[in-house]
Amino acid sequence: MYVEEQGNGTPLLLIHGFGVDHHILNSLRDAIGESGGWRQILIDLPGHGKSAIGDVQSSQDVVDEVEDWIHEHLAGERFAVIGNSFGGMVARCIAHDLRSQVLGLATLAGVFVADHSKRDVPPQTVLHEDPELIASLGDEGEDYAQMAVVQTAAHAKDFSVYVRPGIEAADRRALQRISADYSLPQEPEDAHPEPFTQPSLFITGRQDQVVGYADAWRRIEHYPRATFSVLDAAGHNVHLEQPNLSGALVLEWLSRMGSADYSSFTTGSGSGISSGL
Repeated sequence: MYVEEQGNGTPLLLIHGFGVDHHILNSLRDAIGESGGWRQILIDLPGHGKSAIGDVQSSQDVVDEVEDWIHEHLAGERFAVIGNSFGGMVARCIAHDLRSQVLGLATLAGVFVADHSKRDVPPQTVLHEDPELIASLGDEGEDYAQMAVVQTAAHAKDFSVYVRPGIEAADRRALQRISADYSLPQEPEDAHPEPFTQPSLFITGRQDQVVGYADAWRRIEHYPRATFSVLDAAGHNVHLEQPNLSGALVLEWLSRMGSADYSSFTTGSGSGISSGL
């Protein structure tokens, strides 16, 4: 698999979503770098970006490929993992399969229910439309409009920089192959029912019509050290549409994994669970 690395310190694996590539998580790289102490590892999943599909036939095969890479390149190192959309499903599997090695788990608009027909999602909502902007984007406008909750020139630029490269580089035949066997044999929380007690973060978009937010929240009791957040004015590209809030939440998650001084936290109860609703 194609891999890009940045920084030094504890490994932090960043896993993109379906049909895009590592570029979609580049918007987080500077903030994570400024926090210090993290070796950022961005991968292109099989059939995406610069990674060939190989023998991968299913979502479970994608998980297996990433876990094989971890075994080979991280050996016994402890690491954290953050996944976006489909990458969130992959990240959840990794966190449970390799629990003793994982410091923490985060997802951005993560897939919690693989079967699209069974997802609890809100209707597609556009809070601010800009027809002139969409028209000015040409062929890219349709792709941008499908996901944008707030249509602005700034958001459109981020889409062009972070999302579009992966869409253009994806192996369409490979995506069709994985799509045909997209569901996992068993959801990781069911396969490993013991609560996941490492610091966790789940960021969802209130207007995300692709995976929604409710399915993630149904797993809240499985993650006693998790922050669950639902961000308004954000859809499936939540970390691009709400970059400041998303970035702050990611940095706070990183600090929880590295902090032994819990007196600095203001939650009082020590539960680690906060509500974004």
